[in-house]
Amino acid sequence: MSKKLISFCIPCYRSEQTLEGVIREIEETMKKMASYSYEIILVNDGSPDNTWGKIRELADKSEQKNILGINLAKNFGQHAAIMAALNAATGDYVVCLDDDGQTPADEVDKLIAALEGGADVAYARYSHKQHNLFRNFGTAMNEWMASVMLGKPKDLYVSSYFAVKRFVVNEMVKYESSYPYVIGLVLRTTRNIVNVDVTHRRREVGQSGYTLGKLFALWINGFTAFSIKPLRIATVTGAIFAILGFIYGIYTIIKKFVLPDVQIGFSALMSAVVFMGGAIMLMLGMIGEYLGRLYISQNKNPQFVIRETTRDETR
Repeated sequence: MSKKLISFCIPCYRSEQTLEGVIREIEETMKKMASYSYEIILVNDGSPDNTWGKIRELADKSEQKNILGINLAKNFGQHAAIMAALNAATGDYVVCLDDDGQTPADEVDKLIAALEGGADVAYARYSHKQHNLFRNFGTAMNEWMASVMLGKPKDLYVSSYFAVKRFVVNEMVKYESSYPYVIGLVLRTTRNIVNVDVTHRRREVGQSGYTLGKLFALWINGFTAFSIKPLRIATVTGAIFAILGFIYGIYTIIKKFVLPDVQIGFSALMSAVVFMGGAIMLMLGMIGEYLGRLYISQNKNPQFVIRETTRDETR
């Protein structure tokens, strides 16, 4: 009986100094999991350092020649890099993990065991994360957004370290829009998802590539690409404001009849106008965000562009 193939998909950014350790750990772990074969797909997401050079070096040194390096033409973002890796993966099981060594590759057997046990997707869950306060806040906001906007079960923890079955990957790569969001693609495919407890390590080299701007863009991308709840919230909010405005108008008229000498305050009027104007602009901006993304997607803006791979004949 042929061995099942595991594809390790790793988006890479500023990982010149950490990537070799991650690959070494995968290779040592897979020696203990001899009943499986494996491949490693490394996607350089426009990293400004020598990450691509390191990927080429690792692919050339690989004895089994099972490392594929993909060099994107520019920085498309982590989720787009993951999609590039998923499109290249051929495994029966696909495992996504980080390039910085914080996600324990030596515990991948726990994720695979969960898939073998019947789960479609297995997400690593950490009892204590070794990220800084800012990154933990971003993760918490991402969790909240996924729960409220995408219907993620509240007891399900999502992370960048997860394993999925082949049919899930086949469905995920059908998504061709310019704004991929991995957990959204998973949730629209299956709800047979489990958590597996693993250890989260401290970052030894460098720092996270996520800034506040990138995290905010990720949140916006998540709920505009896979949910219309923001539009519904805008509709309900607009209806509430309209009702409050109508009630206040009636109150003003009655007050004028009952107390004819009372002057209508200019400052109160301006406050109401500014508040309502801001609310309207916010709602119009939200609608514009959806329309803009629809326009860009209709123009076939690519998720990612591959400049070269380590298997190209001419490099």
